[in-house]
Formats: sequence, C-alpha cells, structure tokens
Amino acid sequence: MNILHIDVSPRQESHSRQLSAAIVEKLLEVAPGASVSRRDLGADPLPHAAADYSVALSSPATLAAPPKGALDRSEALIQEVEAADVIVIGTPMHNFTIPSVFKAWIDQILRVGRTMKSTPAGKVGMLRDRPVFIGVASGGVFSGELANQPDFLTPYLSLALNSIGLKTLQFLPLQATAFLDEDKAALAREKALAAIDLTIARELRGVDRWPAVLLGTGRPYRDAHPVLGSVALAAL
Repeated sequence: MNILHIDVSPRQESHSRQLSAAIVEKLLEVAPGASVSRRDLGADPLPHAAADYSVALSSPATLAAPPKGALDRSEALIQEVEAADVIVIGTPMHNFTIPSVFKAWIDQILRVGRTMKSTPAGKVGMLRDRPVFIGVASGGVFSGELANQPDFLTPYLSLALNSIGLKTLQFLPLQATAFLDEDKAALAREKALAAIDLTIARELRGVDRWPAVLLGTGRPYRDAHPVLGSVALAAL
C-alpha cells in the first residue's frame, strides 16, 4: 500500500501536522508494509498557476496543444495522487477555508481532460477512488453544537476532490486549538483519531510488500518525520 502524506501548515509543530502524522501512524499499524511519500506544501509551497498553465486551460484548442512545459508540474502532482492507494492530508483552517498553498495544489490537480471531464450534468471524475483522510485543525469551533463560525473548508474540499473521482473522504476535525495547552491538545487529538475508520486500509494492506519507509530516504517513517522522530524531513 502506498500512502501519500500531504501537510499544509507552515508551522512544523502545528496541530494539523501532528494530527496527520498520527493518522499515518494508525495506517501503518494496520498496514505495516506500506510506503509513505511526502508532499509538504507548508515547507515547500507550490507556485500558483502560472500564465502558461492558464493559457493551456483556457480553451479546448490550447488544452490539446498547450505551451511547451505548461502542464509539467500539474502532471507530476497528478501522478503522485495516482500512485497513492491512500491519501492523508493535514491542513489548518485559515479564515474559514483552506490555506492558499493548498488551493495552489488543488488548482493544478483539477484539470479538465486529465482528472475530470465536463458533462451536461456537471464535472465527472476520471481518477479511481481511494480513501482520503483529512485532518483539519481550527483555532475556533466550526462544527457541532458549539460551532461559532462558518465552515467553507469541508464543503469546498469535498466538492473539489469528488469532482476528480475521490469520494471516500474522512474529515477528522481538531477544533478550538487556540485554547488548548499541550496536554489538552493531545487528548483532543486522540478524540479526533477515535473516529477514524480504518476498514478500507485493512482491505488495502496487501497491495504491496514494501517496507514502511519514507520514499527517497530509506529511513523508517517514524525516524524521518519531524513530528514523530528526531530526523528532519526534507520537503519534496
């Protein structure tokens, strides 16, 4: 099983990073033969869509004959998704929705003719479905009885990922982080993790027999991850 682990926060010790790392650890418990690849959008932000990419997507004609190299970054990002059996995302909620670095990734993942097609009924995904676990850290409260702010992150991200074929989504919220000390944050994280459904991961665990290492490092994931171990992780 191949796990694509994406982090979005610019803070290395952020709540969302700790939550996403804990999700990956849960997956490795049920699929110890899994491999993990990293895309750290917080430490190594993607550039926003450039002019040549916008030109390429501006019409069917330009999409059929795009400027040279215009789609290269988009293609590399899409292939990372295609290579994954499971995707884990850790993101903060910034001003009611996703951070701009995450939007830069989405803008180059959603591509007509490659990951989705337009139909009279709307966008139809072209990628195979796979589980996506999304850890969301918010300084305020956006869901439940105590919610006191709107949530544009969950519906937007659900629609964006659904539009390319990713429909098996699990959102794991960690809320009111602005008011949590370290001990309370750990308890809140455990509570969020308790809601995770690992059934699909158990079904996928026989996909491959690769060791549980971070791709490109040869080191065990626990040692290579900045939250879980002492070795700093080089962002891809």
